Amino acid sequence: MSDVILRATGLGKRFGTTVALDGAGLVLRAGEIHALMGQNGAGKSTLIKLLTGVERPDAGTIELDGRAIAPATPLQAQRDGISTVYQEVNLCPNLSVAENLYAGRYPRRFGLIDWKRVREGARALLRELHLDIDVDLPLSRYPVAVQQMVAIARALGVSARVLVLDEPTSSLDEGEVRELFAVMRRLRERGMAILFVTHFLDQVYAVSDRITVLRNGTPVGEYLPAQLPQSALVSAMVGRDVELAAGRDPGHAPPVDAPVVVEARGLGRRGSLRPVDLQLRAGEVLGLGGLLGSGRTELARLLFGLDRADCGEVRIGGTAVDLRHPADAVAQGLALCPEERKTEGIVAGLSVRENIVLALQARMGWWRALPRARQDELARQAVALLGIRTAGIETPAGALSGGNQQKVVLARWLATQPKLLVLDEPTRGIDVAAKQEIMAEVVNLARQGMAVLFISAEIEELTRLGDRIAVMRERHKAGELPGGSDGRQVMALIAAPDAPAVHA
Repeated sequence: MSDVILRATGLGKRFGTTVALDGAGLVLRAGEIHALMGQNGAGKSTLIKLLTGVERPDAGTIELDGRAIAPATPLQAQRDGISTVYQEVNLCPNLSVAENLYAGRYPRRFGLIDWKRVREGARALLRELHLDIDVDLPLSRYPVAVQQMVAIARALGVSARVLVLDEPTSSLDEGEVRELFAVMRRLRERGMAILFVTHFLDQVYAVSDRITVLRNGTPVGEYLPAQLPQSALVSAMVGRDVELAAGRDPGHAPPVDAPVVVEARGLGRRGSLRPVDLQLRAGEVLGLGGLLGSGRTELARLLFGLDRADCGEVRIGGTAVDLRHPADAVAQGLALCPEERKTEGIVAGLSVRENIVLALQARMGWWRALPRARQDELARQAVALLGIRTAGIETPAGALSGGNQQKVVLARWLATQPKLLVLDEPTRGIDVAAKQEIMAEVVNLARQGMAVLFISAEIEELTRLGDRIAVMRERHKAGELPGGSDGRQVMALIAAPDAPAVHA
């Protein structure tokens, strides 16, 4: 038991009539990585906002090194010694790496910024993380993994005692995750207290020393990982036993002669995607895997008309079509749930009802208004079918948790009854229970005859759900594997740059 650095006790927070936290607490110790777990909507984000001065608690106390603090702003929390690295890095991409590390606290000489000290200090901070990059380049020139390291280095520069990492691995590939974990362990050895928020259970057990679980805004308990198996952790998070999604039943696999719904022939875009051939059949889940930047999302965008292909063609029902705009894809019976649900999926200011009917209304045309009674009916059916947790169908979609927002986007496209449903990372950043529910719904849709393209960075999801698995590597299709292939076969295709293309 190391020294307690931060202790939060009895924290409460309401937003209108919604109770976000009720009696929540947390203890962070020096030299420990502490995982904060819970479903979307459990109160994790609210707890972080109270610790970092984004929101003020209605009740409870926060102590840092035994001294009561009440940060009213993130800057005040940072001065107290609490720094946060968010899932979406909140630095300035247009500024250089050095400028980001010292923004707001530039060293000065004769009243002017001492740029020599800024650059030297920036390099020294990055060396502590074993990172050697050009600190004069704009931050935007570097990948997300490096940007997160810069954000962590900034926390070191302000002498943070507590480092909050909010979903830091959601946009990283496996190699980048390993690098981040190595940094976290080095910071732990220096005595820093690290609060780690994630939805990846394997990562919790790989790096965490202690786990706190929240459910419905209230604390469930604090545990040592060795005393809490994964199944027990999931049960603690959701308050009931949760079975893994069953996956595709071989007895219900689509026949090899099932009609081809959508076919890509030599589809590509210069600088974005090399020519790809792909077939999607009725009643089939085609898993699409590969590392970040391998071309998965680029293929989805070409299929949906978000980007224009400069070679190849898309055929729907055997007929070549010209998808100049997403509206053309919707008219042809295609649907896309994008990877970035917050910026490209939901319209946060619109209600759950308005979000759900949006695509159907667009396909009908704005001059043919969907009757309000029909809108209400579709929204209520979707809420019941997908288990969307909301106070009502008129609740703003932006007020929902991430998992429920993802379900709203899925409901929007199901309302159009598409021939092909493209799901780009549909389980990214959502809790384990919502993840299982969405995967179960994918299986159900395929059994009803829908073609599904399921894009995921998680190999276990691909092998569980896919009737076939296509693997992207370096912006082309490396090959295909049949359903039932294991994760090692998928990884072999992903990792072998000189391997010949393999086909199911």
